[in-house]
Amino acid sequence: MDPSNPPVEPYRFAEPLREGVILGRPNRFIMDVALDDAQIRCHCPVVSRIGGLDLTGRPCLISDSHDSRRKLPLTVEAFSLDRPEDTNKRWIGMNQNASNRYVEHFVRQGAFEAVTGPVEQLRREVPLGSSRLDLLVNDRLYLEVKTPLVQIQTAVPPSVPRLPETPFSSTERAMRHLRELAASLTDHQRAVILYCLYYDNDGFRFYRGTTYDEVMRTVEACHRAGVELWQATFNIDADAVVLREHHRLEEW
Repeated sequence: MDPSNPPVEPYRFAEPLREGVILGRPNRFIMDVALDDAQIRCHCPVVSRIGGLDLTGRPCLISDSHDSRRKLPLTVEAFSLDRPEDTNKRWIGMNQNASNRYVEHFVRQGAFEAVTGPVEQLRREVPLGSSRLDLLVNDRLYLEVKTPLVQIQTAVPPSVPRLPETPFSSTERAMRHLRELAASLTDHQRAVILYCLYYDNDGFRFYRGTTYDEVMRTVEACHRAGVELWQATFNIDADAVVLREHHRLEEW
C-alpha cells in the first residue's frame, strides 16, 4: 500500500444504529416504527416522497440523539427494500441533512480530491445570495450537497408497493441554488453540485416530473455557465458510511 495515499476511513456512527420495521408515515415528518417489541414514533428526515414507494413493512435503521429536549429523539436514517427476515440487507440512506456531515468527513480526508483538489480550508453553511450553501473549499470552490430521494433509481422488488402518482413541483429551492451557484462563478473559480446516492445504480438522472422541462433548462444554463455536476455513491449500514466511488456527470 502506498503510504502517501492512506486508506479512507469510513464515517462511523457514535453507536450502532438499531434495526426496526416501518409501520407507516402519518405525515412527511414522522415515521411509526416497530422497535424492540414496541411502536415508536420517529423523526423522518425527508420532506419529499421517497421513491413513490409505500415503505410500510420495510426494515429501517434508527439513530438515537439521546436528547430529551427533542420531541422525537429517534431518527430513521436508512431503509431497505429487502424483507425484515432477509439477511445481508442492502440499506438506502435517507437522512438528507446527514449527507453534509458524511461529505465533510470524506472531504477532510482528501477522498474527494478529484473534485476539490488539495483541501487547505473548509467552511460550512456559507451565505450565498439568499441561500446558505453547504461547503466552501479553499475560498474558491462552492460545494452543494444533494440527496435526491423523490425517485429511487435502483431495482425495486415487486413486493414493494408503489403509492399513487401525485404531482410534485417543489423545485424552487433547488433551482435557486443552481442559479446562485452559477452567479458565484464571477467571484469564485468553481461551483459543484454533488448528488449523493446510497444504493447501487446506473448513474443519477433528473426526475422526470411535472417540472422536468423547467429543471432541465435551468440545469443546462448553469452547466454552460460552468457549474459542475458530480455523483458520489455510498454504502450505509448500522455501523458506518463508506464512500464507494465518485465521478463527474456527463449526462443527466
